[in-house]
Amino acid sequence: MSEDLTPEEAARRAEYEERARKLFSGPVTFLLSAPQLKFLPEPTVPEIAFAGRSNVGKSSLLNALTGRKAIARTSVTPGRTQELNYFDVGGGDDTPVQFRLVDMPGYGFAKAPLAVVKKWRFLVNDYLRGRQVLKRTLLLIDARHGIKPVDHEIMEMLDAAAVSYRIVLTKSDKIKASELEEVTQRTLAEARKHAGAYPEISVTSSEKGMGIAELRGFVLESAEI
Repeated sequence: MSEDLTPEEAARRAEYEERARKLFSGPVTFLLSAPQLKFLPEPTVPEIAFAGRSNVGKSSLLNALTGRKAIARTSVTPGRTQELNYFDVGGGDDTPVQFRLVDMPGYGFAKAPLAVVKKWRFLVNDYLRGRQVLKRTLLLIDARHGIKPVDHEIMEMLDAAAVSYRIVLTKSDKIKASELEEVTQRTLAEARKHAGAYPEISVTSSEKGMGIAELRGFVLESAEI
């Protein structure tokens, strides 16, 4: 969701969207899964992380952004991803990797053992605080439910870690337009209360393609900060 843009701002965003479209139509490959920080790749290129509650549609959004059907696994079992999963964007025979997408473990496990939750917190918190190449985090919120208390906890974690993040509403095609407008405005107002939150939010639907091109451009722009 964007405020009214000047012609210059609109042109700049359109340029990023087109560059991102071309970039994501090229090589996007799975690199590795890191269950602990010692397994992370060398911090040589920018990273954009994706965070969200289990079953928020994170894998579907990654697939939509990259234009792949199954680069990120989707599962009907919430909390399946318990590692930091890395994907290289760009690269090839003659060009280097441009940046990396990091799929963070889903949070908000309703039935997870305490030890699993504790492991998640240590892994994610240490990653957020210590990763200098992390340019921005995308915090995914299910548009049908809005920001829940567990999401507030993650926002506070991101604020404390001094990590810049942007809220992304997912599954926006699943509710009525009037309800979507209400949750969008409520989410935007909450974002503006947080020091680390980007002052705009994204409204997306992986299934319908809503907001995907704009978010793709934002990812590229964030990587180049």
